[in-house]
Amino acid sequence: MLDSFKERVGEVLLPGDVFSFESPGSESNIQDKVICGPGLRRNGDEILVCKSGILRHKEPNLYWIDSQQKRYVPAKGECVIGIVTAKSGDVFKVDVGGSEQASLSYLAFEGATKRNRPNVQVGDLVYSQFIIANKDMEPELVCIDSSGRANGMGVFGTGGLLFKVSLGLVRKLLVPQSEIVKDLEKIFPFEMVVGMNGRIWVKARSTQQTLIVANILESCENMTAQQRRTLFKKVAQNAS
Repeated sequence: MLDSFKERVGEVLLPGDVFSFESPGSESNIQDKVICGPGLRRNGDEILVCKSGILRHKEPNLYWIDSQQKRYVPAKGECVIGIVTAKSGDVFKVDVGGSEQASLSYLAFEGATKRNRPNVQVGDLVYSQFIIANKDMEPELVCIDSSGRANGMGVFGTGGLLFKVSLGLVRKLLVPQSEIVKDLEKIFPFEMVVGMNGRIWVKARSTQQTLIVANILESCENMTAQQRRTLFKKVAQNAS
């Protein structure tokens, strides 16, 4: 089964495709070798494909589906950009782009106490992390890490631009030493916050540069590396 799974790497798979572990030999050892990422689900001795997309593999044993979906499904541990929509007692309601809003306690900020409440208003952008995200419970966010530090999370977004892209582009931007980000930084200095829910916030020196950066990022969605380099070269020439 593992060999047939590896042979499909780089191919398009569809929801409903099934890979079975039922084969002579050490099935349990084979099962232990496969780690399912986004788009794949373990069901006993089978792997079920839940999303349409390209099967990817990372050594030694991680597999996932690389898809261009736009609807976000909350997952525990992921950092997202949310929009505060309401205050309800001691809890803020936050729109994260999923099927339902998430809750964010006023105590889930660095240094927050009952007397020292964070200054959060309806309409603010918050960069936060899911600590609860499953189909049976309301999603819950925090703006602190396990040590109680903000670590870059909290309210932000003054003067910038928020826009939405596919989850596939987000993963490309969050890759360590992302080529897209490195090439773009050579053209304009800018600030950027990327959420796993497909939202990106950018801020450059001027409104015009901010819009250019946003348009370039959106254009990278369906470009090859060569097309992207050609675009960046043209933009750099016009900016100089």
